[in-house]
Amino acid sequence: MGRKNKSYYKDLHQQAYDVFNAMLSFGESKKKAVEEETDKKKIFSFNTYKTYWKHTKYFIKWVQQTHPECTTLKSARKYVNEWLEHRSEQTDKNGKHLSAWTIQTEAAALNKLYGIDKADVDRFQPPKRKRQDIKRSRVATERDRHFSITNNDELIRFCRGTGVRRNVLERLEGRDLWTKSDMENEVERLKQLENPSEKEISYLNTLADALSVFPDQDYFVHHRKDKGGRYRFAPIIGENKQKIIDRMKKTPPNAKVWQYVNSNADIHSYRADYATEMYRMYARKVEDIPYDKVNHGSGKAYQSEVYACRKDEKGKRLDKIAMIKCSKALGHNRIAVVADNYIRGL
Repeated sequence: MGRKNKSYYKDLHQQAYDVFNAMLSFGESKKKAVEEETDKKKIFSFNTYKTYWKHTKYFIKWVQQTHPECTTLKSARKYVNEWLEHRSEQTDKNGKHLSAWTIQTEAAALNKLYGIDKADVDRFQPPKRKRQDIKRSRVATERDRHFSITNNDELIRFCRGTGVRRNVLERLEGRDLWTKSDMENEVERLKQLENPSEKEISYLNTLADALSVFPDQDYFVHHRKDKGGRYRFAPIIGENKQKIIDRMKKTPPNAKVWQYVNSNADIHSYRADYATEMYRMYARKVEDIPYDKVNHGSGKAYQSEVYACRKDEKGKRLDKIAMIKCSKALGHNRIAVVADNYIRGL
């Protein structure tokens, strides 16, 4: 005689796997899903899926060990906050707590698994992430001992001049070098299409945006399928610009620019160098930025194009226009991300 409901005989691991698998929406537009309010039940990036699944398995293992009577995801939900509190208090052999980044990631994974809304009063509130707590990309780490700066000098210089993420760097090809003229010609071609597809319209907007933000630049790297599956064009800058261009020109169109990328290379740090260099290129002196707006409450004029840094950077002021350029080049949409995680030493 068959079982009435076979789902109850799946263990927690399989039940969670099925939930996440049903959410997979690789290649779909996240922007469109947000507009349609269906994004909460979807996962758009393989890396996001991999990260969420990794941390969810930690939770499942803990539930199976501490609450063996719990056999369904529904019954396990009441232990989410208990698990996250446990993780917040957990220390390693050196007495160090897990980073705020790790706790926030684990909370995000379980919020996605259970569809826990931000407005839920019982939603776990992870510790705040602080800029001064960032270790990787700021100070020497154990991992850095296995990376030779001398042997990877060209790779480092390439990254500092292009701002690529690792996933793009590892599959970058010769055809991803574009001149300003190439981009302008492609814009004109796309504009001539009578019935452009949604993909062609998006491509046109991406090209036009880059040309509008960086009208003074002549060489760009096409970042294909970057974070979130997005595409963008970012300028090549810095003292090694010509060497980067030459390397890409010498690479056949469909051949990789870099056959091997050392796993210990601190790519985020090089992106920060790229962002800082770009900011310096475009930033005006804060005192030269005009007081162009008037506060309705106080009646005092203020600089709408000046960004006031927060937290440990409080007191520092930056040029918003230069920050917007940095944000666009890095593939972000919020200048606060640039201020908090990239621009350094100013």
